[in-house]
Amino acid sequence: MKKTNLILILLVVLITAVPLFYHPQGSEFSGADSQGAALIEQEHPDYQVWFEPLWEPPSGEIESLFFALQAALGAGVIGYIIGFLRGKKQSADEQQRIAWEKAASS
Repeated sequence: MKKTNLILILLVVLITAVPLFYHPQGSEFSGADSQGAALIEQEHPDYQVWFEPLWEPPSGEIESLFFALQAALGAGVIGYIIGFLRGKKQSADEQQRIAWEKAASS
């Protein structure tokens, strides 16, 4: 394994692991939605909600499942696009190499 790949793998592990252990004592993990709602209630207690969700998941586990599926789908789309663009560049490079070889041989 190349040294560069090993360094990148270690960086990914560190970036993933550090937030799990580096947080204030007594704090809880919560989503940005709940933190935003709490701040709005604190700053503007008379705020009236103007929109209700069309459908609420029956449990937190289902909500987490949908979030994970959304993340996986997004990662798949991004991976596909990166692979497509990389393949397109490799094909263009190969076509250019063939053109150079033809020009050099004639």
